[in-house]
Amino acid sequence: MPLQIYNSLSGKKEDFNPVHEGQASLYVCGPTVYGDSHLGHAKAYVSFDIILRYLRYCGLKTFYVQNITDVGHLIGDGDEGEDKLLKRARELKQEPMAVAEYFSRRHFEAMDRLDVIRPDISPRATGHITEQLEAIEQLMEQGLAYESNGSVYFEINKDPKYGELSNREIDQMLGGARVDVRKEKRHPGDFALWKRAEPGHLMRWRDPFSGWGYPGWHTECVVMSTRYLGDEFDIHGGGMDLKFPHHECEISQARGLNKPFARKWIHTNMLTIDGQKMSKSTGNFVTLPDLFENFDPLMVRYFIAASHYRSVVDFNENVLRSAAVSLKRLHQTVQKLRERKPEEAKSSGKKFEEFRRRFCQAMDDDFSTPQALAVLFDLNREANNLLSENNPDPEAVADAEHLFSTLGGDVLGIIPESIQTSQSEQHMNEVMGILVELRASLREKKDFESADLIRDHLQKIGIVFKDTQEGTTWEIEKNN
Repeated sequence: MPLQIYNSLSGKKEDFNPVHEGQASLYVCGPTVYGDSHLGHAKAYVSFDIILRYLRYCGLKTFYVQNITDVGHLIGDGDEGEDKLLKRARELKQEPMAVAEYFSRRHFEAMDRLDVIRPDISPRATGHITEQLEAIEQLMEQGLAYESNGSVYFEINKDPKYGELSNREIDQMLGGARVDVRKEKRHPGDFALWKRAEPGHLMRWRDPFSGWGYPGWHTECVVMSTRYLGDEFDIHGGGMDLKFPHHECEISQARGLNKPFARKWIHTNMLTIDGQKMSKSTGNFVTLPDLFENFDPLMVRYFIAASHYRSVVDFNENVLRSAAVSLKRLHQTVQKLRERKPEEAKSSGKKFEEFRRRFCQAMDDDFSTPQALAVLFDLNREANNLLSENNPDPEAVADAEHLFSTLGGDVLGIIPESIQTSQSEQHMNEVMGILVELRASLREKKDFESADLIRDHLQKIGIVFKDTQEGTTWEIEKNN
C-alpha cells in the first residue's frame, strides 16, 4: 500500500503525495534555546528523525528544515509574558545571544548523541526579522492585522477558519488575558505579530510601528518554512503542545498571505514521567545531559521508537532498563551475524524478503514503529535459528545482517555500524574466551571429565556452550 500519514488538520490518514515527485520537504518546529533539551524534545525529534529516515529509505530526496527560536517565545500562551530567552539571560547575567548560542550547541550535541540526523538548515528567528516585518505589513495591508499601542496583532475574527486545526471555537478563547491587554486587543484571542519594546529592552529591532520592537512567536515559522521550502511544502511537524496556539496561528497567517502552506500536519504526542506531565516547578523534569550520565542515549532512542509517535509515552527508569534489555537482544544477534558472515558473502535480499515487506507495511501505516520493531524481533528469532545450525547458509547470514543494518540501523537508528560493548561485557567475553580455550585443551588431552565439569557448572548459572564444526560458542540462556 502507499505511505499513509495521519494529517492532524483533517483528522484522518491520507496518502502521501509530495508536492514534487521523488522529493519530500519537511519543516519541524525547533527548540526555544533558553535551557537544556529535555525528554520531551527527545521524543519529538527522534520521532521526526525516524520519519525522515524512512522517507529516505523509500527513495525520496529530502529537504529538512528545523528552526531555532531565539526571540519572541513569551512565557505562557498569552502575549503579555516576558521573553523566555531574555528572562534566562538576566538570570545568568549574560547577553541573550550568548545564551542562545550556548544552548543551541548543547541541543545539537544532545541530538547527536541520540543519533538524530541534523537538519539541512537550522534558521534562527533573529536572522529573519526582515521577512517577518514584510509578512506583518502584508497582513496589515489586507486588513487582517492591526496596530495598537505600538504592537501589531492578528485579528482572528477576520479568519473564519481560525481554530480548525485545534477544533476550537473563537468564543472559547476569551479567558486568560489581562485587562490592559484586552483593552489593547480587539478580541482577547488576537495574537501578537510584533510587540512594542520598552526602553532598555535588550532584544529589539527598528520597526515602522513604534520605532523599536521585537517579533511575536507565531510569525517566524511561517516566513522561514516558506522561505526555504516554498509556499507549499509536504510536512509541517511539531509536538502536540504546539498545535494551539502556535500552529493554529501559523495556518491563519499563511492563509492571509495566500500561501498553500503545509499539505500534512504531523504532531508527536506528549511524554509523561511516572504518569505526570513534566514540570520544572514540581521537579518532575529530566534534561538530556542529566539523563545521559546514567543511561546510554541509544537506550533512550529505542524507548522512544518502541511507541507510536502519536501515543502518550510514560517514562521511568524501570521502563528504560527494560528497553535496554530488549535492545541488547537485537545487538547480540547482529554481533553474531557479523562475526559469522564470511567476508566474501553478499546479500541478495531474497532470503528474508517477507520480513522487509512486513516492516515497510508497518511503516507505511503512519510510521508505526511498534509494529516495525515487532518484525525485527521476529527476524531476530529466525536469525538465531539460522545461527544455531552447524553450517548456516552464508547468503542467509548476509541477508539477515543486511536487513538488521538497513531496517534497524538506517531507518530506526537503533543498530549502529559498530556495536560497542560495556567494560563489564568485554571482561565477560575475555573470561569466557579463556574458559573456551581451557575446555578445548582438556578435550584434546582426553580429559573429558574436567571439560564436562566446566560445561556443567556454567550451565547451572545459565551459560550454555555450543559445539560446532567451526568451534565452540557460548550464550546466556534467555530466561537468565
